[in-house]
Amino acid sequence: MDKTLDVVALGEAMLEFNQTEAAQPNYLQGFGGDTSNVVIAAARAGARTAYLSRVGADAFGTRLLELWADEGVDTRGVERDAQAPTGIYFVTHGAHGHDFSYYRAGSAASHMTPVWLQAGPAAQMIVSARFLHVSGISLAISDSARETVYTAIQLAREAGTRVAFDANLRLKLWPLDKARACIQRAVALCDVFLPSLEDITTLTGLSNPDAIVDWSHALGAHEVVLKLGDHGVMSSMNGERHYLPALPVPLIDATGAGDCFCGNLLAQRSLGTPLPEAARYANAAAALSVQGYGAVAPLPRPTQVKALL
Repeated sequence: MDKTLDVVALGEAMLEFNQTEAAQPNYLQGFGGDTSNVVIAAARAGARTAYLSRVGADAFGTRLLELWADEGVDTRGVERDAQAPTGIYFVTHGAHGHDFSYYRAGSAASHMTPVWLQAGPAAQMIVSARFLHVSGISLAISDSARETVYTAIQLAREAGTRVAFDANLRLKLWPLDKARACIQRAVALCDVFLPSLEDITTLTGLSNPDAIVDWSHALGAHEVVLKLGDHGVMSSMNGERHYLPALPVPLIDATGAGDCFCGNLLAQRSLGTPLPEAARYANAAAALSVQGYGAVAPLPRPTQVKALL
């Protein structure tokens, strides 16, 4: 089938309130949700994108739809729910980095179901995409959302759509044992695994990057790109591994940096860029994203990334 979309993501988008000064009651309103961040980052990088989700029939849901429209993200696969709200989260900053407080229980996105996915346009959009991107948060927000993710993965695999998966472990959303089992199942079904060192160390006890990459390939992931935070990135495919150091830049807010990396990497892979080069591009994009507040506002454009490279 002709692939008319490059990156389609499934998950929950939220309204974001990001603290602009530690210990002060000043918050900058923005937008977040890991998979939404990824698809916006990919769109800014030039990819043809779409988002699949549910939002409330509230002012926040309207703001999100306006955001995606402004960013050129196809929203035919977003449904509004008059009975459930759009999720919200707050980011606070302190000596140990940033911390998240979520207000998303019973949100519209948590009511996603496999029937909803297959009855509307979302299923065909997955079939028409080069990549489907999902995450551990997509799996964690509810039992029905988790089954929706697995159904989406099955549709993608049957259609020749490659599956990208970011573990994005959030233990505020579910217990570790359940997270470990569900995330391992998703890794076994994905083509491109995009974990962070911190997440996989928590899940497995492994801390050596090569051991983590070995673990990921053994589960079934063909391509692995391990995000090492301020230590850089390791990519692995077909027995070849490449390490990239982090770029030295001033850090203002790391919220969404990993999502920025994933979106830019998938946009590059959609163009046919080899994995090491795509990781190098995404590494630079993520370095730019930490120089502003919020998950979406600092996402860079190609001219900025190329200038940094």
